[in-house]
Amino acid sequence: MRRIHYLATLATCCALASAAAFANHPPGDAKASVQPASNGIEFPADYRDWRVISVSHRTDHHSMRAILGNDVAIEAARRGETNPWPDGTILGKVVWKEGVEKDWAAAIAPQEFIHAEFMHKDAKRWAATGGWGYARWVGDGLKPYGKDASFAGECVACHTPVKGRDWVYTTPAVMPTNPAH
Repeated sequence: MRRIHYLATLATCCALASAAAFANHPPGDAKASVQPASNGIEFPADYRDWRVISVSHRTDHHSMRAILGNDVAIEAARRGETNPWPDGTILGKVVWKEGVEKDWAAAIAPQEFIHAEFMHKDAKRWAATGGWGYARWVGDGLKPYGKDASFAGECVACHTPVKGRDWVYTTPAVMPTNPAH
């Protein structure tokens, strides 16, 4: 069976699900209302228009995550050029607490918004942190995480197990494609 990256399918159902999931985050004009991270990274106000690269479920944190990519990330994933990811890539992770879907108890669904975090690839600018600039905004108020730029050390420590994957845990999702298309 021929398989391609999920991203190449651009399935309508996924686009609709993405739009619904991100409809309320951030509220209003993020560029005007969300403070930059302490390392200067600004909140990408257009992230709701990005496409889904993958999803994950953290059983240890009881959270669900949608992993998004900007156009550079999407094209790299489609080409399978993710180790290393190219400069200009931005990966976003939107995280919610998990919970049982109220109208269908067999489904686990996103509940309370926890945070949004982004990794910006620029091998020269972020050389000290593996070529990635990290940023996180917490809660409905999208408060920047960390007291100063040293918070990125936590990110690097967490991502060290995947240093050989260009510091990225996410594997772009794949799905079968109809060979007739």
